[in-house]
Amino acid sequence: YFLNPTHGPNTCKLVHNFGYRVPHCVIYYLKELDVSGILLGINIDHIATLRQARGTHYPDPVHAAAVAEHAGADGITIHLREDRRHIQDRDVYLLAKTLKTRMNFEFAVTEEMIAIACDIKPAYACLVPEKREELTTEGGLDVAGQLEKIHSAVTRLAAEGIKVSLFIDANKTQIDAAVLSGAPYIEIHTGCYADAITDAEQADELARITEMAQYAHSKGLVVNAGHGLHYHNVKAIAAIPELYELNIGHAVIARAAIDGLDTAVRDMKKLMLEGRRGE
Repeated sequence: YFLNPTHGPNTCKLVHNFGYRVPHCVIYYLKELDVSGILLGINIDHIATLRQARGTHYPDPVHAAAVAEHAGADGITIHLREDRRHIQDRDVYLLAKTLKTRMNFEFAVTEEMIAIACDIKPAYACLVPEKREELTTEGGLDVAGQLEKIHSAVTRLAAEGIKVSLFIDANKTQIDAAVLSGAPYIEIHTGCYADAITDAEQADELARITEMAQYAHSKGLVVNAGHGLHYHNVKAIAAIPELYELNIGHAVIARAAIDGLDTAVRDMKKLMLEGRRGE
């Protein structure tokens, strides 16, 4: 027998070879991996926000990343904005050298940012929209409206061995454009789900995200999700089997301010895995 990852990096299929038998305990373990295989990327931007608010050298995002990794984070997400409002260049370069997991480097599609990414060579680069006046990323990247530009960026980053993800809204037009761009990953923007006021609105958004995750997966994309997810809404999203990873920041950092970062990360990971198992 050998493992054949036919449905993306979080799914394995047992394939018979040479007539050997696999012990039942191994098959059970592999099935458990398949069910609970969802990853947590911790966004540490707001550790940097707290530091920049006072212009001090602390709290240090590099230290926070190490704590998050120790607590079970599967990766660290940072967004280097053009205005440098939170994460600084120093953070990016130090994290590139010190992370034990892998970096998900978010940035706008500009020549400066692409050059930095090609220099540090993170495991993942996530292309996002950016406006100077926004408090946080307000929506997904319009891939369809700038396909040539996105395709060029994806090609350059891929040439450096960087896996590229596109942060997009949950609709077929953007998913189809993502496929054409050559990016192997997308991250579905979950802000509308997180901001839904009524249960009915949230249910509609969840259904839309689920449908689009299935659609993107059928197109061969690896599907991540994130934005606005917190301790009271994450389980339903984590239960979507096509999702490979959730990137969560503000809720975890806010919880950490009260309960400690280690506890905050462990609790978020536990909820996600329970959601994936249907508990």
